[in-house]
Amino acid sequence: VLIIGTVVISKQVDYIHSMHLGYNRENLIFAQLEGDLGIKFDAYKNELLAAPGIRQVSRMSQPPTDIRNGTGGVQWEGKDPNAMLQFTQASIGYDFTTTMNISMAAGRDYDEKYATDSLGYIINEAALKIIGYEDPIGRPLTFWGKKGTILGVTKDFHFSSVHYEIAPMILRLEEKGQSGWALIRVEPGKTKQALASIESIHKRLNPQFPLTYQFSDDEYQKLYGSEQVVEKLSNTFASLAIFISCLGLLGLSMFTTEQRTKEIGIRKVLGASLSSLFGLLSKELFLLIIISMLIASPVAWYLMEDWLQAYAYHTSLGWWIF
Repeated sequence: VLIIGTVVISKQVDYIHSMHLGYNRENLIFAQLEGDLGIKFDAYKNELLAAPGIRQVSRMSQPPTDIRNGTGGVQWEGKDPNAMLQFTQASIGYDFTTTMNISMAAGRDYDEKYATDSLGYIINEAALKIIGYEDPIGRPLTFWGKKGTILGVTKDFHFSSVHYEIAPMILRLEEKGQSGWALIRVEPGKTKQALASIESIHKRLNPQFPLTYQFSDDEYQKLYGSEQVVEKLSNTFASLAIFISCLGLLGLSMFTTEQRTKEIGIRKVLGASLSSLFGLLSKELFLLIIISMLIASPVAWYLMEDWLQAYAYHTSLGWWIF
């Protein structure tokens, strides 16, 4: 049971670390906008884009790895007035989808060339399923009493732990909010250079506050600290179980061999091969192992299937594990 459980846990942890989130979490930095930096964001963004090692810049009201703001204040044509539906919501700046490497399912991102974009909203595919528009671009949508239209639909991307299904999300434009986070996409292999540029620009534009930043990849890993602890514990206990079991099997095989020394000698004299003697002595042990597998497999399947149900997105229990 321990061995099967360890394999499943390791498989799930690997699945979490390797799964595609709908955006590229590598080479992405979140820098907190404190003081006047949010108001000065245009200047901050332009200086960052001119600095070496920085590819793209946008902003968001919260770090994209753990967005929890919910609202029921979303209205659209054909909505059931009695429906109590919750949407996750966040504000974003220009170039959000290109900075995050999020694909669009329909429509487009906010663009500075269009002044009317401030009246537009971007939703994800999960939100579109609830709203039910067949051709969503340009269709009316009201958020917190502010009437607008759907500007774009993003492909679903994870903005919280994979314990939960991707929730319906609505994004609104806010390029000059007082607080939030700058999303900074750096060139691969130029993180140190980019960080030096970010710190220099931050000190010049916002000297009253120290630079606070996070790496997207690190923040994603923090969401699964408990899984990493469980994986280490399961590996430790499984290793101990294997070691103790092997000692037990070794002792049993030595005892069996000693009890049958005369029989082995006679068989050797009569021409028995080494492989046939090995099979003779191992047959009983293999039978015990097979019985233990028959007992352990359904127990391990039940426990691991129950454990995996805590994740909205999880690996499968393949037959080869058992």
